[in-house]
Amino acid sequence: MIYRLPTLAYKYDALEPYIDAKTMELHHSRHHAGYIDNLNLLLKDLDRLAGKNLEEILADIAMLPEDIRQGVRNNAGGHLCHSLFWHILGPPRNTEPSEPFLAAIESAFGGFARFKEMFEDQATHRFGSGWAWLCLDSKGQLETLSTPNQDWPMMLGYRPVLGLDLWEHAYYLKYQDRRADYIAAWWNVVDWQSVSSLYTHLAEATVGAKHR
Repeated sequence: MIYRLPTLAYKYDALEPYIDAKTMELHHSRHHAGYIDNLNLLLKDLDRLAGKNLEEILADIAMLPEDIRQGVRNNAGGHLCHSLFWHILGPPRNTEPSEPFLAAIESAFGGFARFKEMFEDQATHRFGSGWAWLCLDSKGQLETLSTPNQDWPMMLGYRPVLGLDLWEHAYYLKYQDRRADYIAAWWNVVDWQSVSSLYTHLAEATVGAKHR
C-alpha cells in the first residue's frame, strides 16, 4: 500500500492568529510529507504487510525486520499522529463538545475545566518532543496521557480522541520557547464537533468489541 499526504479541510492560514500559516505549511507539506515518504520507502518490499493497516503494524512492531523497526515506528506513528491532528483542528468558531462527550469528560475528570488542567499538565511535563492525548482505554473510559516522539497511543492500548503535537516544529516559528503559550492558544482551534464525532465512533466501537 502506498501512503499519501492527507488533504487539509482548511487553508494554511485558517488557524490564524493561534497557529500561523507558515508553521502550518511547513508542518503539513514538509514534516508530515517526510514521514510518508520515509514510510513508503521502508515498507516498499514488504508485500506480506499489504493486508494490514498501520495500527496493526505498530501494535505488532516486533514482527518487522529489525533494521527497519524503529524507522517504521517513527514514521508510521508520525503519519497517524498528524492525520488525527489535522482532523481535530479547524478555524476558530467556538464549537463545543457534544452532550454525550461532555458528559463522559465530566464523569472521567470531574468537569471540563479539570480535564483541561490535566491535559495541559501532560503537555507541559512532556520532556522534549512528543504528544499529549485524550484517549479511551480498553474499558471505554477517558484518560489523559503523553507519548514520546511519534509513538501512537494504540501501541499502549489506548484509542486517541484528541492529540496535541508538542514537537518544536509545531510551534517554534511563532512561540519560540513559550510552549505554554502555544498550548493555551491551541484550544482556540480545536474543532469540538470533529472530536465529539470521533469520540462517539470510538466509544461505540469499544462497546461493540466488548460484546463480540
